Amino acid sequence: MSAVVVLLLFAGLSEATGRILPLLAGRPGMPRLLVAGLLPAAGLVEAAVFALWPLTAWTLAELVVSSPPPGDGLGWTPALVAPLLLSAVLAFPLLGPLLHLLLFVGVGAGLADPLAAATGLGWWGAAGCVAVAGAGLGVAVETVRRLVVRISASRTPEPVA
Repeated sequence: MSAVVVLLLFAGLSEATGRILPLLAGRPGMPRLLVAGLLPAAGLVEAAVFALWPLTAWTLAELVVSSPPPGDGLGWTPALVAPLLLSAVLAFPLLGPLLHLLLFVGVGAGLADPLAAATGLGWWGAAGCVAVAGAGLGVAVETVRRLVVRISASRTPEPVA
């Protein structure tokens, strides 16, 4: 379990780095100390979103099936979470948004197998629950990310010329 937590933390930091560094390149006046302070917090948020993905998919599956599935729920394993460590490289907007999306589709397909086995939904039903959960969490974190960027950009003083 501790290996999964460490991998999720590194994956969250990796994802946050891949999302924040391009913003730095696009905003030369952004204070480096502000970014250095935001990076660990953003990494924790991304790690929490990754950690919530299987739980959210399990909750959706419980709503779809007629009787509650046995077991405690769906969880990460080191083999399932390890590909998320690639997300820093693939999150850079100019290097590969399609590869980034394919990475998450692959990880989601990996989550669909144990969800289908645990709930009896069938693979496509489980994949739908995983996809809806991932998309919902992705939209939520992107909204928060844009809000933080907007707030931090409004607080950043303009350089005096």
